[in-house]
Amino acid sequence: MTRIDPTASARDQVHASTDSPPPASFRMLLLSFLSAAIGLVAGVVAYALYKLIGLFTNLFFFHRWSVDFSSAQHNHLGWMVIVIPVIGGLVVGVMAKYGTSKIKGHGIPEAMEAVLFNRSRIAPRVAILKPISAAIAIGTGGPFGAEGPIIQTGGAIGSLVGQAFHTTAVERKVLLACGAAAGMSATFNTPIAGVILAIELLLFEFKSRSFIPLVIASTLATAVHMQLLGLGPMFQVGPMDFAIPRGLPFYLALGLICGLAAVGFSKLLYWVEDQFEKLPFDQMWWPAIGALGLGIIGFFVPRVLGVGYDTIGDILTGGLLAPCFMWSAAMGGLFAMIANHFLPGAHLSPGAFALVAMGAVFGAASRATFTFIIFAFEITRDYNSVLPLMLVSVIADGIAMLLMPNSSIMTEKLARRGLRVHQDYETDVLSQARVADTMEQELPAVPANTTVGALTERIARHDPAVARHEALLILDVAGQLTGIITRGDMLRALDKDSSGAMTVQEAGSTRLVVTHPDELVSEAAAKMLRNDVGRLPVVDRADHRKVLGYLGRSGVMAARLRRFQDEHVREPGWFPMKDGLNVSGLK
Repeated sequence: MTRIDPTASARDQVHASTDSPPPASFRMLLLSFLSAAIGLVAGVVAYALYKLIGLFTNLFFFHRWSVDFSSAQHNHLGWMVIVIPVIGGLVVGVMAKYGTSKIKGHGIPEAMEAVLFNRSRIAPRVAILKPISAAIAIGTGGPFGAEGPIIQTGGAIGSLVGQAFHTTAVERKVLLACGAAAGMSATFNTPIAGVILAIELLLFEFKSRSFIPLVIASTLATAVHMQLLGLGPMFQVGPMDFAIPRGLPFYLALGLICGLAAVGFSKLLYWVEDQFEKLPFDQMWWPAIGALGLGIIGFFVPRVLGVGYDTIGDILTGGLLAPCFMWSAAMGGLFAMIANHFLPGAHLSPGAFALVAMGAVFGAASRATFTFIIFAFEITRDYNSVLPLMLVSVIADGIAMLLMPNSSIMTEKLARRGLRVHQDYETDVLSQARVADTMEQELPAVPANTTVGALTERIARHDPAVARHEALLILDVAGQLTGIITRGDMLRALDKDSSGAMTVQEAGSTRLVVTHPDELVSEAAAKMLRNDVGRLPVVDRADHRKVLGYLGRSGVMAARLRRFQDEHVREPGWFPMKDGLNVSGLK
């Protein structure tokens, strides 16, 4: 805080005195080292989860001790396959009831909740129970991907590291995001998508301070994946013909279908969850009840059992043995097959359309379109997929935005609890405006020898020079800044001397927080928040007694008003307007 002493010389009368601890700065170097450790640990945890899923799958479906991945669809259990998922559901239900309820859910929404509403704090038991419960659920036939649980587990590891050290909430958020990005990268061997996922769904910012640790964690986690699971992409697919540009009309239609499918899937998912809420049973039994239905379906269609990566691989290479169950990729492949049937000259590749639909549907449903464009590319490493992925994904995202403007599959659960999640992010307008652009140059000031009684009379008469401000600058006879007086200071002065004979210099404060014309409004606002003041004198950097302006709360909001006007006020264009329409016929 800056103190102004009117008895000091003009050059030496300002010195800094600290009444509160200085604000903590972001320690990017420390977080970079911590993110490296998180990336390595998350890579090992992802590998351990993969092997744990293999262990439970082998134990329950093949009665053998092995950690090698085996597809549950090849079991020979007969009708007993109905019971296996129920056993897993019972175990997970008990873990959720007596361990932690945070293991319920898809994984990513829970990580988002921790970031947005719990200051990035995740309990240690989540890091232990979430991967174990996921391995049991998937290993006993649950048709879930490992990505959600490992993202939440990686995020929990990052959060625990942040809680072990003295960190700010923002530093903890970055470490949590590093763990989540590392988890996804290590699971799918997709380092770029892992980074972008963390930015779009957890950080809601794109800054070097967070981007650098994210890349470090994701890179090292992927390196662990390569060392332990191999160098190749997640799915081995043969060459595909993406039919660019002749396939563009079909991709346009696919984009519309994918957008509708994303909305439909989101609503169907939460509709089913709503039906479980109506059951007259304790929540502990819900996983077992759902698993019973899964077991019955799995008896007739074994491909629905387990993590399903082998089915996705088959779909991407053209096989569509169970298209309705690996539905997003299968939907794209089925679309191409139907088009080929009715238009034999189209020659569309079902595998190519399956890949594009898979990325578009999940991108639109989660509002993480960029992530899943890159994800779909990285899991196949086919650069020819990028153009159709971009086109179909943005069309699907536009449809989803129109039909579900306030939530996504990731945020609907939070929205139902009254927690609004703003997923769009942009540069802070306060960081783009200078104090000189929004400050008042007409100073609300009074001479230092003015009495409190005289000033209160002017305020009572609604003198516009003093009545519209909560605080007034105090200037000496030379027009130099000597202090500031607030309405509260006046009341306290009148309590001490009801005659009002005390001068404003005596009643006011000389401990001032000041700003400068070349500072950003965000920096000035931070000074207001840290020091619990509502206005700042704007002074010359070379002479802190030379006052240049006054910045109040209205000046801070003026910067945001300018952004509001830029976004919502249409300015005249070149073409004439006629009856509310321009020449193009658009509003």
